[in-house]
Amino acid sequence: MGKRSKAAMTAALVAGSLLTGVPQAGADAATRGGAGAAPPAGGALVSGVDLDTVTIPELQARMARGSLTASALTRAYLRRIESIDPKIHSVLYTSPTALRQAAASDARHRRGRTLGPLDGIPVLLKDNVDTRDLPTTAGSLALAGAPPATDAELVTRLRAAGAVILGKTNLSEWANFRAAKPTSGWSAVGGQTRNPYALDRNPCGSSAGSAAALAASLAQVAVGTETDGSIVCPAGMNGVVGHKPSLGLVSQAGVVPISAEQDTAGPMARNVTDTALTLSVLSGDRYASPQGLTSSGLRGKRIGLWRLPSLGAAVEAAMTRTATRLRRAGAVVVEVTPPYQARLAELEFPALLSEFHRDIDAYLSTRQGPRNLAELVAFNRTHPAEQSCFAGQELFEQALAAPPTTDPGYRAMRAELRDLSRRSLDETLAAHDLDAIAAPTNPPAWTTDCARGDNDVIPSSTPAAVAGYPSLSVPAATVDGLPVGLLLMAGDRQDSALLSLGAAVEHRLKAWRAPQYRQ
Repeated sequence: MGKRSKAAMTAALVAGSLLTGVPQAGADAATRGGAGAAPPAGGALVSGVDLDTVTIPELQARMARGSLTASALTRAYLRRIESIDPKIHSVLYTSPTALRQAAASDARHRRGRTLGPLDGIPVLLKDNVDTRDLPTTAGSLALAGAPPATDAELVTRLRAAGAVILGKTNLSEWANFRAAKPTSGWSAVGGQTRNPYALDRNPCGSSAGSAAALAASLAQVAVGTETDGSIVCPAGMNGVVGHKPSLGLVSQAGVVPISAEQDTAGPMARNVTDTALTLSVLSGDRYASPQGLTSSGLRGKRIGLWRLPSLGAAVEAAMTRTATRLRRAGAVVVEVTPPYQARLAELEFPALLSEFHRDIDAYLSTRQGPRNLAELVAFNRTHPAEQSCFAGQELFEQALAAPPTTDPGYRAMRAELRDLSRRSLDETLAAHDLDAIAAPTNPPAWTTDCARGDNDVIPSSTPAAVAGYPSLSVPAATVDGLPVGLLLMAGDRQDSALLSLGAAVEHRLKAWRAPQYRQ
């Protein structure tokens, strides 16, 4: 499928105008409200607009006709952050310029000179993505001083596309690469993000705030980051869509790193259409147009189902029901087991330790505060707030002792990882002539417990993460009222085909449900 302009992409995705107008509201930029605030009853209705289900093409169609403004949409999301986020603690900061950004978009819409599908669309960024006008902390007090000097490249792209940078989201501190038994969604800066479906349950990590905010309809789209599972697991556990792009499709310049060999930022949303449109901007339009995402449907598509009994009998039963629904829609579903998983699990962590030491030292040298990993370890030892949920920083200490990335042993390990992970997917796809491999993204959310830490041995994300291949989590089922995602994986640079398939799966499963914020 050839590349198309962003304007043509938007026109192709518009499926009609389903919105009614949103009047101008009187609120200014919001900050987090008091801890006792309760979520509103009912759905996310704002003057007749259902923020839970509305898509970007529907919003843009309304803006083009003048019956909706970016300012009204931004105010609506700011109000929801103020009223709902005290329950879930997903948003760290909102931008004081959000309404000015929206007003500039409104002026472009009036002149008929919009900048693309995200013009006027409110976006939340994970707080490990550099922003020159907002703090970027990776959840750590060590970076809570002055903001970075420049935006991350992906933020520059979003601004150039007219997106409204609404604010920053909480995350697992240092993207869950600090302690041996961390608690996902906790950071010293933001505290504990809660799962909107059950407030005592975990949102998974490390893009916990981005996923929870989307589940609560606090923004139209969000940006997460992943090294292995950090976009797709939170997406699955919070019942939203998350796409881990092919490695290198989205620039990592200005994103707090773990490993250049696996890190990528990626889009998250409540539907696949918005996810695809956001990727088109994040990737600088190098990504093939998502025109006609659902037009081909599932008939004749071949999907390999990778069962993971370790996630429990309830997830197994949910995957069986999902496979039945896909078959009824015309898909051919065959059971597969990608090879080499034990070896990948053995090698990945030691390689990441070496890469983290190299890459975090390079990043810290650009910021005020600790200038390298050794200074960061010392900072954590002398700041009790960094130890208020869990004290450990075993991964930091192991990274300090890990061999450098110039070491022949490390190089052999990473080469084997790259080879086996790609063969794991390529051989499985070829052996069964598959369009994609599918697996459960996550188990039902576990209870959050700082003393115990996470219960998150979830192997489905690893092959695509290590290979640098794309993966996409879409809502698939609920178990005891908690979301379970279906993780789709495809070959290198098959992002467009994967998103198209994901849209067809989403259309068939129709598994998204608004959260209930139950205690």
